[in-house]
Order: sequence, then structure tokens, then C-alpha cells
Amino acid sequence: MGRIWATAEDLGRNRARVLSLYRQILRSLNSPELQLGFAARLAKKAEARAMFWVGSDERSLHNIADLIDAAEYSLSFLRKGQLPPRYIT
Repeated sequence: MGRIWATAEDLGRNRARVLSLYRQILRSLNSPELQLGFAARLAKKAEARAMFWVGSDERSLHNIADLIDAAEYSLSFLRKGQLPPRYIT
């Protein structure tokens, strides 16, 4: 049976990847391709920070993988100059 909960080693292994995603998302939100005003840009950055902060308490391996996938998915939209969809159907 596989492990469900992350060990300190698992968390350490994901640390660099998560920090990189966090920085890339915040940098992408500064892109002039995004048609956002100053207040909207700050609100989106605060939303991203909040999601990473809440995700930092996660200890399930599957949930951590899902959060990283969601961050990469959102980053793919931001790189194209688009905001990610609010809800995925």
C-alpha cells in the first residue's frame, strides 16, 4: 500500500518547485498583456498569495500534486496573457 501523507523529505523535494511556481505566477500577473488595472492586479496577487498560503498546510501527497498541477495550469493561461477560468467544467 502506498503512502498517503507527505513526509518531511517529500515536502522538501517540492519546496523549490512550489517557490518557483509562486514567483512565476506573481511575475506573470505583472505582465502588460493582462488587461488589469492597478487595483485588480493587486487583488489577483493577493488571491494567489492566499492560495499558496492555504496550500502550505496541505500534507496529503495527492492534494499537493493536484495543487501543483492547478498552479501550472493557471500559469499556462497567464503566459498567454489570459486569466485562468474561475471554474473548470
